[in-house]
Amino acid sequence: MTIALAEGLSAAPSPPPNSKWGAEPSLREILALWLVTCLVFVAGVAVLRNYLALVDNSGDCSAYMAVASAIRHWNFHGLMVKQFWGLPYAMAGLSCLTGVSDRTALLLICLASSLASVAIAYPLWGGWVAGFFAILNFDWMQRSYLGGSEPLFVALLFGAFLAVRKERWWLASLLASLATVVRPLGIFALLGIGLVLLWKRDYRRLVPAVGIGLAIGILYMLPLAKQFGDPLATVSSYHSPEWQGGWLFGFPFYAIVKGTLTEPAPWTNLVLSFGWILLVLIAIVVMIRSTRFREYARSHPVEMLFLIPYLWCLYTYNYPHWARGNFARFAIPILPFVLIALDRWVPKDRRVLWVLGVVMSVLAGASALGVANVRSLIRLAVG
Repeated sequence: MTIALAEGLSAAPSPPPNSKWGAEPSLREILALWLVTCLVFVAGVAVLRNYLALVDNSGDCSAYMAVASAIRHWNFHGLMVKQFWGLPYAMAGLSCLTGVSDRTALLLICLASSLASVAIAYPLWGGWVAGFFAILNFDWMQRSYLGGSEPLFVALLFGAFLAVRKERWWLASLLASLATVVRPLGIFALLGIGLVLLWKRDYRRLVPAVGIGLAIGILYMLPLAKQFGDPLATVSSYHSPEWQGGWLFGFPFYAIVKGTLTEPAPWTNLVLSFGWILLVLIAIVVMIRSTRFREYARSHPVEMLFLIPYLWCLYTYNYPHWARGNFARFAIPILPFVLIALDRWVPKDRRVLWVLGVVMSVLAGASALGVANVRSLIRLAVG
């Protein structure tokens, strides 16, 4: 189900065709791989530090928990509007239904969404893409096992792609709309659905798809308008004086370079960030040159209508503080397309998949703790 690269390029070595390790992993094996990486990550972190305390201080988790608590009590006094509220609404709903804490709701949603994302990636792109998607990105593991908006966003986004392939357009529109209130760039998938239906002149499906999108948007904006006097409060919160010219997106690479020059970072962080920046760039070149990828694009226009503007935003994001250091996190939703483009170099060996999964989960845990802190934490744990 994956797409080979441009003709004439040498392939990465892989096991003989009759080798059991060269067979594409099954969905059951991919889910088992996800479970193992989760257990290794959580156990490794918990041995060295209080796991729940790390959740509270990880990324935007504390902000999401504050919003979820405000939603449950419907009291927004003193609340700082920052992130989109799709995830906090889900957390508040789960907490009200089950009585669990906001932190527990966050972890349950992120774990379930991460597992669902990997499971949905399997019918979309096959076992190799689903497997490597699950294990390659430190930020994906950290947001999956410590909390963040990415797992829920990706699960909804991939679900929308799968619904499109099954021509269940109303469901695709619903999932893409929900993805957009989790992370705003989901709007590209929603617009892609509308544009494809408009191009097909399938107005019978276009009208309800547009109606669903409008309904979700209005329901999301009404509380913001009532509580803060601004229906686009979460959009407005993205404004920053650090944006060049006041624009969220600017010239390609500008903020990446500026952030690198003006904000010091450990060499490990620089290597990781620029590794991802280069990897995605190489994939873009291959996408443009590969006849087979262009065939894939023609067969799946909604995915491409999401991918192309998302890639543009990825390299033109105009906030120097985040543009480089968070590039790998921002690249999570388009990682399957990177793997499709670079398919020929992806090792088709399930032994590599499993070994890499364990190694990457250990490294992702170390990164979450802070590489510089790991040695002292190990000494403290041993002592």
